[in-house]
Amino acid sequence: MTTAANDASAVIIREVKRFVDKEVIPVATELEHKNEYPAALVDQLAEMGVFAMTISSEYGGLGLPFVTYAAVVEELSRGWMSVAGFVNTHVIVSYIIENFGTEEQKRQWLPIMVEGKQRFAFTLTEPDAGSDVAAIKTFALKNGDEYRLTGNKMFVSNGRRAAYYLVLCKTDRNANPPHRGISALIVDQKSPGVVVQRDIEKLGYKGLDTVALSFDDVRVPVTNLVGGKEGDGFRQVMSGLEVGRINVASRAVGLARAAFEDAIAYSFQRKAFGKPIFEHQAVHMRLADMATKIEAARLLVKQAAEKKDHGERSDLEAGMAKLFASEMCQEVVIDAMRTFGGYGYTKDMRAERYYRDAPMLIVGEGTSDIQKIVIARALERLYKKE
Repeated sequence: MTTAANDASAVIIREVKRFVDKEVIPVATELEHKNEYPAALVDQLAEMGVFAMTISSEYGGLGLPFVTYAAVVEELSRGWMSVAGFVNTHVIVSYIIENFGTEEQKRQWLPIMVEGKQRFAFTLTEPDAGSDVAAIKTFALKNGDEYRLTGNKMFVSNGRRAAYYLVLCKTDRNANPPHRGISALIVDQKSPGVVVQRDIEKLGYKGLDTVALSFDDVRVPVTNLVGGKEGDGFRQVMSGLEVGRINVASRAVGLARAAFEDAIAYSFQRKAFGKPIFEHQAVHMRLADMATKIEAARLLVKQAAEKKDHGERSDLEAGMAKLFASEMCQEVVIDAMRTFGGYGYTKDMRAERYYRDAPMLIVGEGTSDIQKIVIARALERLYKKE
């Protein structure tokens, strides 16, 4: 990074840290238990430029690297993981538009995304298709200067409040292999035929709306086909998912860090058998393991983000980071609960929120099993001799 980029990165990380300490942590538990949309917090994220972080300055964004983005997501998740979720889909879509869209699409959509007042959601998963992206059934038929979009989507984060959706769909249902018939369309949430079917109740990850959507013969201008060419959607979205996996891995680091910091602070205060529990070998060895795992995950995230910053394919690095960090987070959160003892199982402590949030990271943006497949395929590409 240049000196200017380093300075800008340091400023936004510092501001986000201050924002988390002063604005997020004091209200997170109450809002989370109420499952209340944190409108004031989201508005402040827009004002700070968080939604514009990775968009280049040519379109009004901050043009900061993904390494900085990862650090910001970690800080946000340290306060409340759901807050980072509001940013994720927006950044994935902006990345896809900036890297694969036509120049006209970039000029039309990216300045809107920079403002952060109208946010974008990302729709991929369907009732019968999740990890197997090529099996999606949502389709769009071209009719003159528009597409007619029909289908259903599941687990759409920000789906109720998003102004626009990036919709992955089939524009050629007879393509062989099937992924060659997949395209990406930008769809206005207010279009006739777009229906939020229901909110999906979740174990954790509260405050952020997750919905099921339906598209019933929705008319979409052909100018909203990302890149202007049919059949490129699978490639575009797979690249965008690398950004999403960096986000989820960074969230795992932030959430684990919050659990660790709560646990170590408690270990200095809580006494048992005449001394702080930190001084008991079982506890301080557990804390040492927790800190080591967090640091290892952070370094994997940084490696993946740096690869993405260089414009290189990062499916291997992003897959490793997401796999290790999400599984690590689950382990650290449970170890934090062990440190709190019985109190950790009560709603008096933040540990119960961490415990409910952590599993989402294992399944979000591709399950751990899928990450292992992604990693194995990348290793085959690197090491298999012809």
